[in-house]
Amino acid sequence: MLEGYLTVALAKGRLAKKTMELFEKIGITCREMEDEKTRKLIFVNEELKMRFFLAKANDVPTYVEYGAADMGVVGKDTIAEENRALYEVLDLGFGKCRMCVCGPASAKKLLLNHEQIRVATKYPLIAKSYFNDQKHQTVEIIKLNGSIELAPIVGLSEVIVDIVETGSTLRENGLEALEEVMPLSARVIVNRVSMKRENERITAIIKKLKECI
Repeated sequence: MLEGYLTVALAKGRLAKKTMELFEKIGITCREMEDEKTRKLIFVNEELKMRFFLAKANDVPTYVEYGAADMGVVGKDTIAEENRALYEVLDLGFGKCRMCVCGPASAKKLLLNHEQIRVATKYPLIAKSYFNDQKHQTVEIIKLNGSIELAPIVGLSEVIVDIVETGSTLRENGLEALEEVMPLSARVIVNRVSMKRENERITAIIKKLKECI
């Protein structure tokens, strides 16, 4: 970590764009990031002594935990699934959606009766925690990477655990959200050591973000 600089890791895509728009409202800008053709990996605001970099969402908590970044902004789904040792300090209120148990309407009774079922998901840790710790239901978790909706349709699983935004993809495939696992949105995360060492700067940024939201 570069001495004297505060480093922020951002999840690539819409989340990074929305975060920088919010940061701009509290006076934190980074002109280097506005050049969409740039091949730079690290973006610096020398005046503010701040550095920014873009990473895959799944990697942001890792960068923060290990101190490669002091702070990060990423979705709650990623924080819960990665389960890293860090502080989750602020809900930014955008990127809102839900993590849900989904399936055909006929699967409702399987959930209600706590039957042993198969659950397909990209989020095995979240799914396991929900069924084991909250519902106390025995399930077999099947990790998938592609179109999760396919699993109950072809008989791989009875239900899925996935992110639901509008629910239109579910409806088009004869599925529905059956139970909500957790609400999701963009969150600010902070490295544990950085929170102590850079407490004044980080606290000031969080305070301004809170006032702005």
